[in-house]
Amino acid sequence: MAWLDLPRGYWNPVSETMPRERLRERQFDKLKVQLEHAYAGSRFWRERMDAAGCPPDTIRSLADFSERFPILTREEIIAAEAVDPPYGTLPSVDPRLAVRHHQTSGTSGAQPVRTFDTARDWAWAADMWATGAYAMGVRPGDTALVAFGYGLFIGFWGLQYGLEKIGCRVIPTGSFDSEKRVRLLIEQQCQVLACTPTYALRLALTAEEMGADLAQSAVKVVIASGEPRPEATKHKIEAAFGAFCGDTAGMTEAATIFMFECAEEPGGCHVIETDYLEEVIDPETLQPCDYGQRGVRLMTSLGREGIQVFRYWSNDLVTKRPHSDCGCGRTWDLYEGGIQGRHDDMRKIRGVWFMPSMVEDVVRKFPEIDEFQCQLVNIEALDTLVVQIEPKPAVREKDYEPLRQRFAAEVKRQLSLTPRVELAAVGTLPRFEMKAKRFQDLMAAPEAVKI
Repeated sequence: MAWLDLPRGYWNPVSETMPRERLRERQFDKLKVQLEHAYAGSRFWRERMDAAGCPPDTIRSLADFSERFPILTREEIIAAEAVDPPYGTLPSVDPRLAVRHHQTSGTSGAQPVRTFDTARDWAWAADMWATGAYAMGVRPGDTALVAFGYGLFIGFWGLQYGLEKIGCRVIPTGSFDSEKRVRLLIEQQCQVLACTPTYALRLALTAEEMGADLAQSAVKVVIASGEPRPEATKHKIEAAFGAFCGDTAGMTEAATIFMFECAEEPGGCHVIETDYLEEVIDPETLQPCDYGQRGVRLMTSLGREGIQVFRYWSNDLVTKRPHSDCGCGRTWDLYEGGIQGRHDDMRKIRGVWFMPSMVEDVVRKFPEIDEFQCQLVNIEALDTLVVQIEPKPAVREKDYEPLRQRFAAEVKRQLSLTPRVELAAVGTLPRFEMKAKRFQDLMAAPEAVKI
């Protein structure tokens, strides 16, 4: 593939190749600054540190911090914001210093988390995006199309500025439909496309319907973010565009991305460890996970001054691998497969653990399937996974039932679950530009995180 010839290199060689011992020292130095700043400026954090018996001057090491500092949950942030809306007691600086306001998307139906960034925060956020994009092969002079709505959700806002920082020509397409975006992608000879994995596949299908072959376009890098991206989805995107599909992930609570997939080691995402202190813990015991063990990531941002988070329960399921597994030379550890799913999406169905991303992995192996939805329901006193699949328009009706049967058999083989598979009429299932919402639990609501 053409992306095999992508340029290699580092946006910040010193930070990205720093020896691990020096990296840990740098993390602790930054952590102390962050803790002192929060203690001095934030009522929420000062009261929290005092209550836990761990004000900044008592934290002796990174290990000491992880052992003694309390875990922060989304519910606690929302409660703190409610004290004095919109930001509550959380800010470490006067909100009048803010240059931007963002809030979480609310796709889960929960109260959104509101946050702001100072000019310094926003410059830092752009630099994190530039670090990731450069590692994927984006270079000065490239033209990038960003397929994003540019609303209150932080999404690709930071990437817009990160690409500008690299020296790219950026085409924002907030109000454009898929056909207009495909035309622009081709007419402007864009080397870079940024969107969610789901929307990349939507653009590929739209191009196919228009008679365009995006694999013959100038696109060399697809920057995917906003939702978990199973390996089968990555391969499908790369085949459709003839380009490298690089994964990345961020959070509104972080202001920017915390990991990225370099072009050297597809399948693993480097954590930006000079700017984040990331822990992976067992969600039941809350004890640290070793390399190769899946757990929930806790995030501590080391670069934001406006609203800070320490040991934030992200709900993201990850598996950490050592940096030495990648040949790019970066000394930052990796998350295998990026974000593997959400802890609050995990369900046990008849004794088998299930995540929605597992179904997507199967779907992407069937080129005849256009869209899907899955639900967990109770049928005749049994927990049952119901999957709706929508065939592509080109699939003949006589092939619908064989497709349904083959798909059901593959789900059973891969997930060790017997699903109820239903066929949806062409064009009836929802389409998504940002975060795709394809799973509904129609049984008992999941328990809130208890820490």
